[in-house]
Amino acid sequence: MQMKMVVGILFMLLFILSCHDEDSLVSDNTDNPEILFFIPTDFPKLNNSVSDNKPTKYGVELGEKLFHEKRFSGNNTISCASCHNPSLAFSDGKMQALGIYDRVGLRNTPPLQNLAFMKFYNWDGNILELEKQPLVPIITHEEMNSSILEVISKISSDDDYKDLFKKAFGDGGITPDRIYKSLVQYEYTLVSANSKYDKVKRNEGEKFTETEERGYKLFKLKCAGCHATELFTDQSFRNIGFPLNKNMEEAGRARVTGVSSDYMAFRVPSLRNAEYTAPYGSFGQFPTLRSVLDYLDNGVLDAANLDPLLKENGNRIAMTEAEKEDIVAFIKTLSDAAFVSK
Repeated sequence: MQMKMVVGILFMLLFILSCHDEDSLVSDNTDNPEILFFIPTDFPKLNNSVSDNKPTKYGVELGEKLFHEKRFSGNNTISCASCHNPSLAFSDGKMQALGIYDRVGLRNTPPLQNLAFMKFYNWDGNILELEKQPLVPIITHEEMNSSILEVISKISSDDDYKDLFKKAFGDGGITPDRIYKSLVQYEYTLVSANSKYDKVKRNEGEKFTETEERGYKLFKLKCAGCHATELFTDQSFRNIGFPLNKNMEEAGRARVTGVSSDYMAFRVPSLRNAEYTAPYGSFGQFPTLRSVLDYLDNGVLDAANLDPLLKENGNRIAMTEAEKEDIVAFIKTLSDAAFVSK
């Protein structure tokens, strides 16, 4: 009877394991260990999808290689890294993204940092799981103008890829799902939390200058209502009266929800590494941080759904010239030099 019970238990365990998708078992592979990437103190909780696609040694290595792969584009000239330059905190320094044949995109390229802690992705928050993002630039006319099947056909005979896919997923099969998962595993490891601000907070010997200290106090009074949490964004969607994109396809968050109260509302961007990510705004309306503050001080565009923080204060955030200088000085303490040198 005892032997029958043991056999029964073993059979049940084998049955349960056989029901799992093979890719979900990667983290159990001792030859491809899970990477315990840095989770800073006081950061928001991880996006729920991270637990289903935990970064692994070879998954991240494969993802980084794919991130720089120009064969993702129709004419083999554009990779993810073409628009997400590590030295610019994974932004591109352009007003609007430039894709294949210099086609101009709808919006400014967002930086890639601390993505594992975000609830929404893109300016309008149309993506909730980062694994669903990589296909978008591949198939978009203004970006890579290709298809995932075309990408696979280009790299399927590459021995380096065959080897990495085998190490990451147990065999050399190249599938769309594996491409998306490995790209995102790499992106999950792009954690930025080693700026001067972080070192001051952690008591690591750094101290704010008098200008930076004043700027921090002003920031908490005038900016932290939107740029909250240790990500320096509350991840909300707001219409703050910025100059409008004249492209008729633009509607902000309303493109996703279809709700008029979301018209021209955009996800509040993180200010981490903002020093490196000019120009600013959903389509690069502002060339400098100072120009953003000048605009907010002078008065923003009115709108029925203008954010209450502005509407209740005469459609502006009043600042003196000295206060603007102090605030910019503080924002620059959020620059993570080690991160942009990746």
